[in-house]
Amino acid sequence: MSETTPDHDPPRVNEQKLTPAELKKRAKAEKQARRAAQKDQKPEEEGPPPAAEPANGINGESKTPQKNSSAPQQQQQQQQKPKAEKQQKAQQQKPGKQGAQEAEPHHKRTGSQQMPLRRRPSQSGAQPKAPVKTKKDNKQVELFSHLYTQPRRHTIEGVSKDVHPAVLALGFQISSYEICGSSARCVAMLLAFKEAIQEYTTPVGTSLARHLTSHYLSPQIDFLKSCRPISESMGNAIRWLKKLIVEIDPSTPEQEAKDELCERIDTFIRERITVTDQAIAASACQQIKNGSVVLTYAKSSIVEKTILEAHAKGTQFRVIVVDSRPLLEGKRQATTLMHAGLEVEYVPFSGIPHAVKHATVVLLGAHSMLSNGCLQSRIGTAAVAMHATKRDIPVIVCCESVKFSGKVALDSIVLNEVAPAEELLLPSKPTPSRPAPKDSSEDEAEAKPKTLEDWKDIPHLQLLNLMYDVTPAEYVRMVICEYGSLPPSSVPVVHRLANEGM
Repeated sequence: MSETTPDHDPPRVNEQKLTPAELKKRAKAEKQARRAAQKDQKPEEEGPPPAAEPANGINGESKTPQKNSSAPQQQQQQQQKPKAEKQQKAQQQKPGKQGAQEAEPHHKRTGSQQMPLRRRPSQSGAQPKAPVKTKKDNKQVELFSHLYTQPRRHTIEGVSKDVHPAVLALGFQISSYEICGSSARCVAMLLAFKEAIQEYTTPVGTSLARHLTSHYLSPQIDFLKSCRPISESMGNAIRWLKKLIVEIDPSTPEQEAKDELCERIDTFIRERITVTDQAIAASACQQIKNGSVVLTYAKSSIVEKTILEAHAKGTQFRVIVVDSRPLLEGKRQATTLMHAGLEVEYVPFSGIPHAVKHATVVLLGAHSMLSNGCLQSRIGTAAVAMHATKRDIPVIVCCESVKFSGKVALDSIVLNEVAPAEELLLPSKPTPSRPAPKDSSEDEAEAKPKTLEDWKDIPHLQLLNLMYDVTPAEYVRMVICEYGSLPPSSVPVVHRLANEGM
């Protein structure tokens, strides 16, 4: 029998052992393989990545771990398994860094389905669209914003219980222009205050002089202001009445004090307005000669009395009435003069240059006369006075001293009144309703042209309806009041005598 030498015997499996250096090298290779698998793993791949084994066998043969040599390897894998799981959880909690793992529908090792990750808007990169805030178009003219105090009152909602019914009725008549004109509003206010004073009862523990003004008269005045701003004549009358109430002797019986107040109110109306208008009309009618052509604007009660007074004296003349929207007050004055037998020509505001050509004298009413000699009257008066002055036609203002003011104005911005813008709209004509065609779409409805009635829906469109304008003093030739004919520069002197000393 031939014997083989030990050098050529086949290697035994039990004798194959890995050195510590080889174990370390093998563990390092496995770790690198796991990292590569985590980076390159695709959604369709399931299960653990294959483990790569180094070729460390004798004579170039690949060696596989055996039972007796796998104990150190299993121990090494068990030590590395918790680390790998912690690393995987940390990568799942950082979606910004491991974007490739979001596409995995299943877990790497177990094959279970992963829950979808929720991201904040800052991480996902898709910022939500902010809601578009449509800014409401302001329909108030900013230059006159100080005049938009509050809308005119047309209902009794929110009215104080202390407001007298006579004052309530007066406020609604003023706001709807049923009572129009400074003098007419002043007289109506004083008459309403008379009724309110007669029904007033002084509470126990106080006096009429202290309680009537602050607790009873003030709510009446505030209500009238909410319906429409008070005129200069109304303000002077209110100041006069408050001063009169304060001067009442506390020892005077209540009914006697109320009767005295009502009697003084009647005297004020008679002396400061009624008789004054008669004196002014008698003085101003002397400016109207035979053959004169009197030009007037809008409507003034005192100018109307002046023209009727001149006509009653037999003077032959004709009248040109210039009028403007939206109130068209001149139409009523022209009707009154026509019914009195006068020859009247009614001209719109655009016809001022034509009307001035034939006029010989201009008579104007006043809302108030300011201390610098300027005239505040119905808007459009300044244009009439300017055209007349350019043609050297005398402009005469008829005004009671109760309308004289201590205020000064150089323009129509500071002191004015803004009326509702809807008054500028023409009255809409009723149109027969037609059935809409079946094929009409919303786009065609939106393409319908808008009119001035839709001004609130038209962007950047604002309507301004001013009540008064200011006529410079150089356009006024003469001011006629109960004190006589005087230049505009004498207005502050008369105001001190008539209103501040009363």
